[in-house]
Amino acid sequence: MILIQNSKEQIKVSTQSTPPMALLCCRAILRFSSRSYHYYRIKDLSTDNCKPGNKVNVKGWVKSIRNMKGNLFVDINDGSGPQNFQLVINKEKAIDTAYGCSVNACGVLVASPKNQLELHVDTLTEVGKCPLTEGYPFYPKKSYPPEYIRNHLHLRSRVNSMASTFRVRHEATRAFNEYLQRGGFVQIHTPVLTSNDCEGAGEAFLVKPLNEQLLKGMAKENVPLENAYFDRATFLTVSGQLHLEAMAHGLDKVYTFGPTFRAENCKSNIHLSEFYMLELEEAFMGTLDELTHRVEDMLKSVTKSVIGRSAADLSVVRKSNSQDGGGQLEDCFRWIDKPFPRLTYDEAMHILQANEAKLKSPVRREEGINKEQELFLVEHCQSPVFVCLWPKEIKSFYMRENAQNPSLVDALDLLVPHVGELVGGSVREDSYDRLRRKLPNADVLQWYLELRQFGSVTTAGFGMGFERYLAWLLNVHNVKDVIPFPRWAHNCVM
Repeated sequence: MILIQNSKEQIKVSTQSTPPMALLCCRAILRFSSRSYHYYRIKDLSTDNCKPGNKVNVKGWVKSIRNMKGNLFVDINDGSGPQNFQLVINKEKAIDTAYGCSVNACGVLVASPKNQLELHVDTLTEVGKCPLTEGYPFYPKKSYPPEYIRNHLHLRSRVNSMASTFRVRHEATRAFNEYLQRGGFVQIHTPVLTSNDCEGAGEAFLVKPLNEQLLKGMAKENVPLENAYFDRATFLTVSGQLHLEAMAHGLDKVYTFGPTFRAENCKSNIHLSEFYMLELEEAFMGTLDELTHRVEDMLKSVTKSVIGRSAADLSVVRKSNSQDGGGQLEDCFRWIDKPFPRLTYDEAMHILQANEAKLKSPVRREEGINKEQELFLVEHCQSPVFVCLWPKEIKSFYMRENAQNPSLVDALDLLVPHVGELVGGSVREDSYDRLRRKLPNADVLQWYLELRQFGSVTTAGFGMGFERYLAWLLNVHNVKDVIPFPRWAHNCVM
């Protein structure tokens, strides 16, 4: 005898009948039973989509359990949003579960006394148990510091604030892509493997095959063995900018949005060995004013979109990272409706020198602006602020010399609260002769010089560290906590 139970009755099917017929009966009953409950993700369980009395199936992870007189009240979350959903289980059903378990529940929607939908459970199946005593690192009703959570990368999506962080990351990715698509930009998949170190700072990871026999079999005369695969030194990309410039010389507006790599022995809260960079390049753009407008318009438009779609998740994360509860979202983003100030590098230096007594680090024009000084300028201006027209000797070879003062380049940094430098950009050097004199490696970058030889146009662009943007947006104090699987010096787990 086979016993099949649905929400209202137990159905017995005799196995004494012909076996194929019995199996057909079982399958038909099971199909009927599963179809009687409509599956919803928790974010869609609203009065706009369903009504009390609907038969519903939900799945998720148990976040809390309250044992009351006649019922168990179980809160679950399926990752679709920050709100939990309440299951009500009559104790007479003898259904039990525990914190952290994954469950599959079927039942009837009922309006609670507070007029919120809850599920009165007919059946509940534990899909996966979660024995807390066997090493599960997160206990109910406890909060944990980011450093502790970071030690359990494979499980931290179960932490509410981290789940909200990664949903915001998704929405921000979507918003940047939508903004650029509306602006007519073409997305370019720039290479991860490259023969040039764009910034020339020696911070690139060298790439070579692990198989020594392969290298020996590909060896050529006058080529070092470690370079045998590509015939030249090859690196993980530190920037897709130079490749974007090549594409902009035929496609006009282009961008790339993907992983970049820096080999730095740095434990700073704003540095990673692998991070995501949004880089953009526009042809026929020849002034810093145009470039600052593009950066400012993009950040304001994208942030408005993220707030509109992810207000609840933003509030969860900001609250978890603020002693004062994070404040109202509209108070946190007042900068959206105000123009960003523009300072020249010289003006920024004068402000810092006038306030040097308030700073721990010395102010030296030839050394640039460090993070402490960046944050001071932001606080001084009470706003994100552009610093423009930088000394040529502390900026990269590809930045255009300023027409009025050749000791300067047409470059900008955007400084923002909390993280300091968010965006770095410039008008690109458009003179063939000047670029030829400045080119750091003519053998590898001859193609880059040729862009100024055949149908050249002035281009301008910038790079933005995506994790830095998220840290600013979410008030997160370490960029390692806004990327799912952070990599930094001495740490490459999973």
